Amino acid sequence: MKACRRSVRISLITVVMTLAFCGCAFRSGENGTGPRVVLTTGFGEDEVFRIEKSSCTLSEIMVYMTNIKNQYEEAYGKEIWDSSYNGETLEENIKNTVLARIARIKAMNLLAQEQGVALSQEELDKAAQAGQIYFASLSETERELMGVDEALIVRMYEEYALAAKVYEYLIADINPEISDDEARTITVQHILIKTYSVNENNEAVPYSEMDKREAYQKALEVYRRARNGEEFASLIAEYSEDENASYSFGKGSFEKAFEDAAFNLGTGEISGIVETAQGYHIIKCISTFDRDETDRNKMKIVEQRRKEVFSEEYSGFVEGLTRNIDQELWESVGFIEDSSVTTSSFFEVYHSVMDDAAE
Repeated sequence: MKACRRSVRISLITVVMTLAFCGCAFRSGENGTGPRVVLTTGFGEDEVFRIEKSSCTLSEIMVYMTNIKNQYEEAYGKEIWDSSYNGETLEENIKNTVLARIARIKAMNLLAQEQGVALSQEELDKAAQAGQIYFASLSETERELMGVDEALIVRMYEEYALAAKVYEYLIADINPEISDDEARTITVQHILIKTYSVNENNEAVPYSEMDKREAYQKALEVYRRARNGEEFASLIAEYSEDENASYSFGKGSFEKAFEDAAFNLGTGEISGIVETAQGYHIIKCISTFDRDETDRNKMKIVEQRRKEVFSEEYSGFVEGLTRNIDQELWESVGFIEDSSVTTSSFFEVYHSVMDDAAE
């Protein structure tokens, strides 16, 4: 139902790079939350950046970048690196996202210290176990080119685990009451007659007025046939330009005009022609209340509220931190181009060991 389809590259980054916590310790440009301090002196030989006294080495950057690079290639092939968006290559985007991700973890470890949050001995042992497993999976070439030893991998897992733990600590008491009405999830079928096309750059181009009138006439024909009792599923198959015939959703999921029409329908009722940025819709309500979906939506709303509360706490904390980066070293960072470097299990090993510890 989106008018503008983002490139594959953007959706992949969302899947691979999303963390359970939000905020960034390094910002730049007009939208930054504070000045970005750039230094090219006073750093250790392989020190990429420093937040207060917490340091990030080139080896840590290379572990993240190498694993993510190989995950992409395993899933989508090496041709994925031909992708770009707004003049930025996929490699550049991953590189910048890795910087933000590691900086976030470092900042959250500092926040954990301030809050008195620490890993238990069991958690430390699990991080050590994960480090041993991942390090043992590396070839000598991989260890050398990424510049890692077992102690570094263990420390990275410890920091990752502590970042997750301080997040859970700060949201532990946030349990807002969510009513059925607020979280109510409905199920509808719909027929979409688009009022845009997609150009060679995968960008939405609005129809001309003449084409839009033709689209409306088609929608009017569909509406009349639906109101005359023709099977809605058959009309979907014949006319709809959305790959999805039905949606189950709560409030705030789609464009207001679509939601207003859908939430005002009774079970089995059919809407009039509803115009959105995507085009003209005819909507049929299948269910005005889905118990299971509503309960799941409550959980999503609670988690979103928790993230908002945490983000406020975290953003205020990060604003007071001193952040320095060795710009010259950072600009020299790139993927390891060696076909024998295939490691991709850094995150998988962490979750398999640490998630098992939480059960």
